[in-house]
Order: sequence, then C-alpha cells, then structure tokens
Amino acid sequence: MASRHIPLDAAVIMSTVLEGILYGFSVLMFIGTIWIFTYKRRVRDINWPIAVVATLLLVLSTAHIVINIIYLEDGLVRYRNTFPGGPQAFFAYTPQATFLAKSAIYILQTLVGDGVVIYRCYVVWRSIWVIIIPCIMWCGVAGCSVCMVYFFSQASISEIENFFTSKLGHWVAAFLSSTLATNLLSTGLLAYRIWTIERKVSTFRTVKGRVPILRMLMDAAILYSAALCSSLISFALSNDGLFVVADVVISLLTPVIENL
Repeated sequence: MASRHIPLDAAVIMSTVLEGILYGFSVLMFIGTIWIFTYKRRVRDINWPIAVVATLLLVLSTAHIVINIIYLEDGLVRYRNTFPGGPQAFFAYTPQATFLAKSAIYILQTLVGDGVVIYRCYVVWRSIWVIIIPCIMWCGVAGCSVCMVYFFSQASISEIENFFTSKLGHWVAAFLSSTLATNLLSTGLLAYRIWTIERKVSTFRTVKGRVPILRMLMDAAILYSAALCSSLISFALSNDGLFVVADVVISLLTPVIENL
C-alpha cells in the first residue's frame, strides 16, 4: 500500500490508544446523558428514541474497540511471523475478517449518527420537505458504504498496494465526502432553524442572553466535521494517518451525537 510518513503498524497502535482514551470520555458522556434523561422523570416522560440511540452508539463503540484490540493483537502477536510480509502487510490486507468487521461497525455508527441529525432537523422544522435532500444524501452514504465494504472484501494485492489510487481509495473518498456533506447540510439546517426561533423569542425577552443550545450544537458539529476533514486531508496526501483518524471518529461520534 502506498503510504507516507507513518507505518501501518504504528498507525494501528496509535489509533487503538487514542480510541481507548476517547472511549472512556464517551462512556462518561453516555452516563451523563442517561442521567439527564432519567433523573426525577417518570418512565413515560423519558425521551426513549434518543436514549436508545445513545445506547446503540455506545454498544457500537464498545464492539469497535474490542475488535480493534483483537485486530492489533493478531497483527503484532499471533500472525507476526507467519503472515507473508509481517505486521505491515497484515494491516494492509483489507479482506481480513477483523478489518471488515471494524469497517462495518464504523459505517453503521456513521449512518446512525447522520440519521439522528436528519431526524432532529425534521423535528425542529416540522416539515418533511426540508429533509428530502439530506435523506437522499444519506442514501448515497449508505450506497457508498456497501460498495466500500464489498470492494474491501474483494481487494487484490495490486489494489491494496496502490490503495489511495485504486478503486478502494475512490470508494473511501466517496464515503468520506458524502458523509461530510450530509452532516454539514443537516447540521446547517438544524442550526439555522434554532437560530431563527431564538431570534424571534429574544424579541419578547427583557434580558438578552446567549444561545447555549446553538453554541453547543455548533461546537459538536465543528468537532465532527473537523475529524472528517482530517480524514479527507490524510487521504489526499496518501497518508496512512487516515486510519488513525477513522478510529478516533468512532469514539467521537457518541458524545457528538448526544450533544446534537
């Protein structure tokens, strides 16, 4: 695989460590979210859809970090001396079952996260027409995801060696670009609606204050978008840091979506 600046085995170690740190943070955020939803509330008053989504995202994050640890152990310990080419070749081989599993979890978590943003966009706008384009874009992300995992599983040695210029890389770029565009559009519509509502309400207030909901929304959106942009930049530079950022995004999604 053509790469620059960072060996694949080092990238996998770095991504696993960073993912573990951020996973601990996401667990704390999850506990806080569930506490807010349930504290001094009756069962029927709990926002069950968001609670279920938050739980699902945490389960996916847990499954991903477990598989990532197994993937790391396989490459550096179990098959270190038996896999042709050593650890670097092992981590570059995309048809690996563990690699496909962690990729599928990443994709599923991305689709759930983007779907939540689109749903909240619908809730604040109260119009199905507003989310038609985001829904179409979400379907595009899903289509790119399926194709990406399929080509990962069918990749030849020559395609793996030229990852960033082969159809594997093209599908990765399409997936990252489409999910970034979907997130930016949906979050932008959501933020604009909240801003217009707050602007109208502020005319009836005697004391003007900040808009904490909008600030929190924008902070979360900027954080997630920055991570996706980092992935695209790494891809454009043919840098294996792409795989580090991808694993970091997994642990970022849970707290970010909970804030959205």
